[in-house]
Amino acid sequence: MTAELRQRLPLLPGTLRQVAAGALLLACAEFVRSGMYGAYLPQATEKLLHLPKADAVVMASTAYTAHFIADTALRGPAGVALLRFGLRPVVLLGAVLSLLALFVLSVAQSGWLLLLAAALHGIGFSPMWPALMSLTADAARSSHQGRVLTAVTMSVMPIIGVGFLTLGALADSPRSLVFGLCLSLLGAGVALALLLPPRLRAQTAPETGKPAGVKLALRALAPLIPAAFLQTLTMTLLGPLLFMLYEAMGLTYWGMVALLGLGGAVAFSTMPLTGKFADGGQARWSVTLGFALLALSLGGIATTPPTWALYPLAALLGLGYAFIAPGWAALVAQRLPESQRPAAWGTLMTVENIGNALGPLLGAFAYRTLGVPGPFLVGAVLSLVATLGYVLLRRVFDAPVQETPSPEQAVNTP
Repeated sequence: MTAELRQRLPLLPGTLRQVAAGALLLACAEFVRSGMYGAYLPQATEKLLHLPKADAVVMASTAYTAHFIADTALRGPAGVALLRFGLRPVVLLGAVLSLLALFVLSVAQSGWLLLLAAALHGIGFSPMWPALMSLTADAARSSHQGRVLTAVTMSVMPIIGVGFLTLGALADSPRSLVFGLCLSLLGAGVALALLLPPRLRAQTAPETGKPAGVKLALRALAPLIPAAFLQTLTMTLLGPLLFMLYEAMGLTYWGMVALLGLGGAVAFSTMPLTGKFADGGQARWSVTLGFALLALSLGGIATTPPTWALYPLAALLGLGYAFIAPGWAALVAQRLPESQRPAAWGTLMTVENIGNALGPLLGAFAYRTLGVPGPFLVGAVLSLVATLGYVLLRRVFDAPVQETPSPEQAVNTP
């Protein structure tokens, strides 16, 4: 491979195997947790714990909540641990803890043990996403960060659905089959963790505890935290409601599937172009344009147009998402100081998880209060607020956050 061709690759030399190992590890972890808590336990807890159906539903829902609360609460501290102790040790510990928690879950005969295992699993899972995002941003060339981060994230997302469908379909199968599959995948995750680098390239252990580094990270995060919350709140408003509303929107079931498929196809087909735009120094404008398109499309749907008009609006929605995903990834990667990225990613993902949790509640409240147009109208207003925020606060988002060199670095700088 020529030097010129090597320069055009999105990842730095020698990092592909590490990023692939991290993505596969996260895919295994997401397959297990999405399928276990989202599909398997809600159906199988009655049989596993010999409970009445109503009690089993409550227990499965509580296990889901315990797992995700532990994950959300620990993502920030997990990011700090990645920074302090290094990538491989923390991810390896998380993978081993997840494996242990699932083993306990596989033999649990009581509700309290099930809940304890679910919470421990959440703790073990908490470093996975911050680690992969930090590793990917560290390995990507600065000219490709938005596209690479989006591509890696998108490669993991389908596995969430596959895990949900697979373990849901196995709900009536023997316990040994289901947990044997899950434990094998988490065991593979432990092996994959050994392929990760001990530390990130930009990570320098002696700097991690200095107040200056913490202050730098806080300054970088300040405008991103409300943006992260608002974005995830907006983009999760409709999730649980779509298949409850399609008839009121004049659609059949397969019409709704086609609508979602069209939006997804537009998003994925245009993402290479929108990603190139975002990585070309236009990250903030990419997110701004994306939310403007979201406001326009959701506002259009809120007017309850004819059924045929929903399809161009869905395409517009997909295009908006295609601008937002790489634009946000590039904006975060460009703004976060390299030496503080793991802790900063962890903090941001905690905020995003809170937005993810509250979005469906806000959507349901809007539907109950305003009817079918309600969630779309609220989504349009929030998207417009996000658009205006990126325009009015452009100087805050565009201002680079520079890392202060150490005295030794300053002396050696020509």
